[in-house]
Order: sequence, then C-alpha cells, then structure tokens
Amino acid sequence: MKAALLLLAAQGELAIDVNQVGFAPDAPKLAIARTPDAAPRDWRIEDAAGKTMLSGKTTPLPADPRAGGHQQAIDLSALTDPGKGYRIRIGEAASAAFSVAPQPYRVLASDALAFFYHQRAGTPILARHAGGAQWARPAAHVGERVTCFAGKDQRGNVWPGCEHTLDVTGGWYDAGDHGKYVVNGGIATWTLLNLHEWTGGAAFPDGAQSMPEAGNRVSDLLDEARYEVGFLLAMQVPRGKTMQLPVGQNDPAKPLTFTAVDAGGMAHHKVADERWTSIPMRPDRDPVTRRLYPPSTAATLNLAAVAAQAARIWRTIDPAFAKKCLDAATAAWAAAQRNPQLFAVGDFTGSGGYGDRDVSDESFWAAAELYATTGDPRFAAAVDASPHAGRLGGEPSWASVAALGHATLAIGSDWQRRDRSRALIVEAADRFERERRDVAYRIPFASERYVWGSTSNLLSRAMLLRMAQRWAGEARFGAAAGDALDYILGRNPMGTSYVSGHGERALQNPHHRFWARQADPAYPGPPPGALSGGPNNSNMGDPVAEKLKGKCAPQRCWVDDIGAFTMNEVAINWNAPLVWVATTAP
Repeated sequence: MKAALLLLAAQGELAIDVNQVGFAPDAPKLAIARTPDAAPRDWRIEDAAGKTMLSGKTTPLPADPRAGGHQQAIDLSALTDPGKGYRIRIGEAASAAFSVAPQPYRVLASDALAFFYHQRAGTPILARHAGGAQWARPAAHVGERVTCFAGKDQRGNVWPGCEHTLDVTGGWYDAGDHGKYVVNGGIATWTLLNLHEWTGGAAFPDGAQSMPEAGNRVSDLLDEARYEVGFLLAMQVPRGKTMQLPVGQNDPAKPLTFTAVDAGGMAHHKVADERWTSIPMRPDRDPVTRRLYPPSTAATLNLAAVAAQAARIWRTIDPAFAKKCLDAATAAWAAAQRNPQLFAVGDFTGSGGYGDRDVSDESFWAAAELYATTGDPRFAAAVDASPHAGRLGGEPSWASVAALGHATLAIGSDWQRRDRSRALIVEAADRFERERRDVAYRIPFASERYVWGSTSNLLSRAMLLRMAQRWAGEARFGAAAGDALDYILGRNPMGTSYVSGHGERALQNPHHRFWARQADPAYPGPPPGALSGGPNNSNMGDPVAEKLKGKCAPQRCWVDDIGAFTMNEVAINWNAPLVWVATTAP
C-alpha cells in the first residue's frame, strides 16, 4: 500500500469505522465517521437483506490531532437484535460488515491463543492443529544445543564466550524473526498464566483448542504456557558457572570491560541467529548459526517471576514440575541479588536488543510472585522495600513490569498488600478511562506518541481496566476496555482490523518470515488471530515507515506491508493481552 493512499483519509473522503467483528446485544456500540467537514450526516444501519434497522444523525467531534481530519460519532447502542452482515451507511459510503451476537469474541480469543502454537519452535506445526495445510511446517531448530556468542560484536567488543552448552529446544519464536527472548517470553507467559488465575481456571478448558496436548486433562491455556515455561527454565546458567561479563555497563559509546562473575542461576537474555535472515524464510530452512547471548539481570528476574507463578499454578496439577519451577525461581532470585547490574547489551546483529537499565520493576515483580507462591517473609520484605510498592508505573510492557506484580498481589490472600495493589490498579484505570474523553476514537489512550507495538499498550490498559471493573464495580471501566477492543478490530482511522482473519478489512501482510505471501506467493499469509503492532510515529526506522515521516497523524502512521517492521510486526507479548482481553470480554 502506498503512502499516498494512506493520506487520502485526511484529505476528504467519507468513511465509516466500526468494530468489524461485532458486539454483544446489550453492549455499548459506537462507530466513527470520517467526513470531509464537520457538518452532521444522516446515517442508517442495514441488515444483510438491505432492511433499515436503525437511523440517526452523526454527532461532530472536536478536532483530534491523533487522528487528523474530521470525525463524527454514531451511537449504535439501540441495535440489540442479533444478526450478521449489518452495515452502517451514509449516502453511498458503507462500513465493513459486523454482527450482533452473544459472546462475539469467542472465536477471536481462540485464534489469538492459537497464534502461540504457530510460533512454536522445535516441533512440527501440523495442519490439523494449524487450521490448514498452508500453515503446516516441519519442526525447526530441533535439538537446539547452543553455546555462547564469542568474538567481536558490532562495536568491536570481544566477547570471550562461555564453557557451557544448553539445550534450549522449544519455546516460542518471539516475533517475525526466529529469535527467542526471555524478557518477551516472560511477560507473554505471565499474561496467559494470569488469565488462568483470573478466571479461576475456566479459560480454555482441556479440549477447547486444537493442539497436540488436548485430552491430557489439563487446561489448554496451561498446556500452551508450559511450552514456553520449559524454554525459560532451559535458559538458566548451570550452578557454579563463572562467566566473563560486563558489570554495570551497556553504554554503546564506551568499550566494555569484562569481569569474572558467578553466573550460576542467571538466565541468558536470548538465543538467536548470529545475523538477520532474509524474508521469506521458513524456520526449518534457517541456515544461520544460533548462539546464546549473555545473561542479564532483567532476564533472570523474568525467569524468577514466571517460574514462581508456574510453581503456584502447577502445585496440584504436576507437583514435580512445580518443584522444578520453584527451585529455578529461587535460584534465579539469588543470582539476581548477587548480580544486580548485568544489563543487556544490544550490540549484536541478528536479534533485538531488549535492553533495560532499570530492573527495579523486575525485582518487585519477581518478589511479588515468589511471595504469592511461598508466603516467605523475606519476599514480603522485598516487595515492601521496593520503590514500586506504592506506584503502578502505567500499563505493563516488557520493559515496565511493576503492574504485573501488583496484579498478582491484588488477587492474593494477604489483604493488606492486596488492597494496596487493587487501589493502585483502580487509580490507573480511572486515569485511563478519563483519557478516552479527549480522543475522537474514544480509546483510553490520549498520548500523541504511538510506539512500536502500540496496539499492545492499549490492550494492556484494557487488562487493567477489566480488573478495576471487577474491584470497583464501575461499568465505565469495562466500557473503556471495550473501546480498546473496538479500536483494535476496526474502529480506527485506518478502517482496518489489526487482527488477521477477523474483520472484512483485516491485517494481511505482517512482518514475518513464514507468513510472507506478499514477498513470495509460495508462502502463506497469516493465520487468523495475529495482532499487528499498529501505528507507530515514534520509531519509524524501516524503509516503508520512513516514507511516512511528517506525513501522518499518529493513529495513521501504519502500513499493511511486510517490510514495515516498526509498524506491522507481530509478537508474543502483543498477542498475549489480546488473548486476555478477548477471553474476558462480555
């Protein structure tokens, strides 16, 4: 899609943006019309047979620099009759089709979870589970026994490598590449496991999904999460291993100094190719040597947090596995206390950096999970001593995880810490809900800065809004979470559902090495349920995005193009909150 076509939306056409999946009969329903001017328009809703079901006049909205142009609201809430193929019409302009039905997001939630099966490494992806032969592929990176990167990085630092080799077969590919990252795996896995806890184990019971583990008498959600937990455990440095690592350093402008440290119990930051592979590239055809990359404190605390959470959940399901997880979690915690300043260094080609100099939030999160699992007073003390004990820090992301600790404490049995964390989540939700009043598209996100993976920021806010709805009993929080989902599914100024296979005008060309039909017709397009990273006006670092710099309003800085990796990549930590929000939607 050419940039010039994208800019037409701001130059005067009439378009109608609506959630293209649909609504529950009694849910609030809002569509937005993009109009050449601010004059109200007559609208009508037609059913699949062309019968007018509802009509009215648009309500002009204040100018919004996030969207550009003119927007007008269309309130559809009076449409409660179940049906398919509804369309909103203004003159000759028509919206995408949508439905009204009970539990409209059930299929979306299932497809969003199936995304993780598609991203599995080390196992064949079978047609009967993948939704069709086009998405089947042989097992890739099988028997993945790897050792540490050694030699010069991009800055000329000479890394000495390590003496150990780990078998890190399995887990999920992180995004459109074949790297596997502990920090992204951590938050993604936590989100799926938290959904299990939040729903009391009711989400995705055994047999709900088409997957190899179905029929084992364990929740399909837990089966999928366990596939990644096993990988995270495998990334732990064996006990007693000494490594030469840069302590307290990740400044790319300065050469690194290496110090011998006791790295036992630490987690390697990632395993990935030594150089970027081309597009398309089916993972089993990946020709590039794989390496472990240096341990980091952030990755180690991610492992501690998720392994502790897993130990809590599997305690009665698989006690031996739960013990293995808790042993790994406590070893990781001890290692992170011993090595609090091993920061990820991003000077390697072939994989993302995921650098983070502030790991105080990871420490709070890990302490909260360990306390929730063990009740050990030393972890309670670590929670209370953290600067994050009394603040949330906004919606969670891979680099900002304090909210995850609060979400866990908020469902715990320690009423004092539980109530404190619930109050912080409700306070944040109140702020998010108020923000939507300043945004034409009525989403709980008022910033004019859209980042890489902006759709996941919005969905992570929706998670906290749903939590606050339960604890505060205020419908406005649930409505704001619904607005976020509406935006993701088509009520946005691109008129596009950012989820593949869900909506008449849905994502087609994500940045992905296997779902690469745009690059090579022999490859498939995306399966249903993959979430695009969405608009990004703050890091337009790919050749497609660069052409839009200075030419797009924040919510319009997006292109459905395989080359637009800063706008149109997919990732496990973006799909995870989509699973959570779609599953818990009314």
